Amino acid sequence: MGEPKSLRVAYGEALVKVGEHNDKVVVLDADLSHATMTCLFAEKYPERFFNMGIAEQNLICAAAGMAYSGLTPFISTFALFGAGRAYEQIRNSISYTNADVKLGLSHSGLSVGEDGGSHQAVEDIALMRVLPGMTILVPCDPIEMEKAVFASLDIKGPVYIRVARPVCSCITKDNDPFIPGKPNVMREGTDIAIFATGLMVSEALEAADILKANGISAAVLNFHTIKPFDSEAALNWAKKTGAIITVEEHSIIGGLGSAAAEAIAEISNLRFDRIGIQDRFGQSGKPADLFQRYGLTAKDIAQRCTMLLSKGYSQSWL
Repeated sequence: MGEPKSLRVAYGEALVKVGEHNDKVVVLDADLSHATMTCLFAEKYPERFFNMGIAEQNLICAAAGMAYSGLTPFISTFALFGAGRAYEQIRNSISYTNADVKLGLSHSGLSVGEDGGSHQAVEDIALMRVLPGMTILVPCDPIEMEKAVFASLDIKGPVYIRVARPVCSCITKDNDPFIPGKPNVMREGTDIAIFATGLMVSEALEAADILKANGISAAVLNFHTIKPFDSEAALNWAKKTGAIITVEEHSIIGGLGSAAAEAIAEISNLRFDRIGIQDRFGQSGKPADLFQRYGLTAKDIAQRCTMLLSKGYSQSWL
């Protein structure tokens, strides 16, 4: 197992490695390099690093131009500023033209913590998911973060890598597969399948342990790729267990829960529920306290799984 570290640190370290691997890689930031940790790349390859200042729209357009000049740009800022403030530029200059630009947007979700709802991007996946041609990777730990950065190089076209702020433990191994578009089965189970992504994967694994102690066999799938979504895997597990619950540090609208619902809608009598941000903004607080407040802890997940199985019908929490 690797050492615990922040996913933004793992992202910065991975950029240094891909920079050594590929001299066409350039990195752009919007004056937040010590927060996004692109400063590590800047220190190693200053001639290939560009601080665009607090001008996110310009950042996006410059990266698109670099891509069409034969470079492979990785662009970083906070997820709220990148996915939100510069959405039009991402849509028209990157997605619409299928530019080979990688967006490593940091400080996503509630785990930004004390910065509060104004800076907590809980809708970024939904915004990126609706864009044609956009691949969305949501690593669950430092090991997967490095794999996601390297995997993005092999994807021709735009890639959104969701980068979280907190320090987290490694729950995957170096030799575990990371195939974009294919979830990893972290735990086998027969009664219910928990589809989790990002920081919620570790909570889902802990929830599975709680459920096991209560006689419930829960599978845990790590959906590190939200788009393209593996509908076949979702359908297979829905048929195998008859009960699916999705868990994400994101709005239940437009993210993993929506992707799963779209994939399994054809199955009747399926017990289905979504755990995430319930159509509301975040608020200021420590990440652990916010996870508890918004029902994202392992205990919450286990409780919702038990409720779903006992009631035997689909829940609607919106």
